[in-house]
This record gives sequence, structure tokens and C-alpha cells, in this order.
Amino acid sequence: MRKIRKGDEVIVIAGRDKGKRGTVLRRVDDTHLVVEGVNIVKKHVRPNPMKGQTGGIVDKSMPIDQSNVMLFNPATGKGDRVGAKTLEDGRKVRVFKSNGEMVNA
Repeated sequence: MRKIRKGDEVIVIAGRDKGKRGTVLRRVDDTHLVVEGVNIVKKHVRPNPMKGQTGGIVDKSMPIDQSNVMLFNPATGKGDRVGAKTLEDGRKVRVFKSNGEMVNA
């Protein structure tokens, strides 16, 4: 079970974007994910008239390592560690380590 999934709200705990909060847009591979508004870089784009693209410099979100983010706990207002717990009906759910609440995403 993945501790951080697409659509989760995370907070950056290391790097130049430390303290920023955003939503996970997608997972790139096992260890990298793209977070909205985090790790923005300027990319030079060549024009492509076949696709109707104009050239120039665009801002692009690049992947960040999952070790540099924590799941955001709205109850405490901070980043929190995540664990797994099995319910009575056999389902596995993610829970916050600090207060034991289920992650709702």
C-alpha cells in the first residue's frame, strides 16, 4: 500500500520549496511524484506549428522525491507520518501516526 497517493495534500519538508503545500498530481515512479506548485522550473519550448504550440519559456512542475514530502494532517495543521491499519471488515486503510485518524482521500 502506497503511503502517498495521487490527490493527497502534502507539505514539503526539505529542499528549496520547504514549507510549501500542494496536491499530488501524479506519481512518476516508485519514489518520485509531481506536486502542484512545487519544484517549478523554467523550460524553453520550441514552437511546433503542427500541434499549434507557440515557442517561449514556460513554467513546469518537475518531480520531487517522496522522502522530501509528508502527508498534511488537517487536524494538527502539520505534516504527519502515515501507517496502515486493518479494519474489522478486512479493508486496509491509511491512518495518521499522531492521532490515529483515517486519511480521507
